[in-house]
Amino acid sequence: MRWKNRPEGSNWGDFGPDDELGRLNLLTPEKVLQGVAEVRDGRSFCLSLPLDYPGGNALNRFRHPPRRFTSGRAGKVNYNFPLHQVNPDFTDVVSDDAVLLYTQYSTQWDALAHVGGMFDADGDGTAEPLYYNGWRAGVEVLGPQGHEDALEGVRAERLGIEKMAETAVSGRAVLIDLERHIGRERVLVGFEQLQRIMQADGVVVEPGDMVCLYTGFADVVLDMNREPDAHTLENSCAVLDGRDPELLKWVTDSGLSVLIADNYAVEAYPARQGDGCCAALPLHEHCLFKLGIHLGELWYLTELAQHLRASGRNRFLLTAPPLRLPGAVGSPVSPVALV
Repeated sequence: MRWKNRPEGSNWGDFGPDDELGRLNLLTPEKVLQGVAEVRDGRSFCLSLPLDYPGGNALNRFRHPPRRFTSGRAGKVNYNFPLHQVNPDFTDVVSDDAVLLYTQYSTQWDALAHVGGMFDADGDGTAEPLYYNGWRAGVEVLGPQGHEDALEGVRAERLGIEKMAETAVSGRAVLIDLERHIGRERVLVGFEQLQRIMQADGVVVEPGDMVCLYTGFADVVLDMNREPDAHTLENSCAVLDGRDPELLKWVTDSGLSVLIADNYAVEAYPARQGDGCCAALPLHEHCLFKLGIHLGELWYLTELAQHLRASGRNRFLLTAPPLRLPGAVGSPVSPVALV
């Protein structure tokens, strides 16, 4: 075993000593069939923002929009390239492109290697940087290699996003419509308020369900047309209060398999002031580090939410595999909802 102690409130080892899927293990064939049973109207919804939104780096100064480019060919660029330039008998015109992409810029999944924590798992009195199920920073999750200021060579040998992709991430999902009850006001939603909203709308979350939170934040992002205003974004729409212990307990007890929102981080960031030494992102710590719950951020849920609201429903079939990119700690995603 890599660890003797596991963090309080964690499920390390419950799915096996070498597990890399966490609560995705609850997306069983039965859960897929439950999702299929929710398809009644034959409607499909794309749940992704355009991947060049939000624009700029006002949401996160370390992440930038995609940059597209092409390669060279026969001394020219391989874009709008007439193949008769290499063979006069050819009539084709070819365009190829490439993208420099920050994997967590727009609609995204967080891999379990995205956020870990300092924890003394081996009982030697010293906390080490670890990720879900005790996988170790610098051993299984590798940082830059070479010079101290190097940026390349990073790779999650364990807990990479490809593990999530291999499951196909399909099953029944439940939408909680926070925008319907709160509007676009910036509100930190704790357990009690969340429960009131769920009860008012008849929302029931069962083990293995994928939970989506609609707040309207992605609509605010779209309205800014790739020129986001940081102050407006910081003061718009509901976010979960990651410092609320009852909310974290509900995440544990509900058995939800993944947690998704249309906002920047699912939880408030910065979080409310904590007591003493604590995580800057308490919900991320609870989900990614302790429970193995993947987080989806900046999803586009508006049209789906409107359809479900009009039809008095909150459940649907969701399929949302990330890119099968070995070693990545996050991924763009183009989820599809079917109702």
